[in-house]
Amino acid sequence: MDYGLIGKIEKAKRYAEERERITFKSFTVTFEGENNDHTVTYDEGQWHCTCDFFQTRGRCSHTMALETILEEMVDLAQVG
Repeated sequence: MDYGLIGKIEKAKRYAEERERITFKSFTVTFEGENNDHTVTYDEGQWHCTCDFFQTRGRCSHTMALETILEEMVDLAQVG
């Protein structure tokens, strides 16, 4: 039995429960919309989405959904 790996698995489970340890700095995702796919990016507190609504409002259902999913793991102080 690999006891080193067992220890790492236990630590990973603890980290997964302590979401406040994680802060995303940047990422890109593809969001499968109802009509089209959209690319959403997050970079140092700034969201961007390729959907038309975001272009005029600076916020959209795609970015708001990701904010909800990621909860406190992204800096929401600079949203929009």
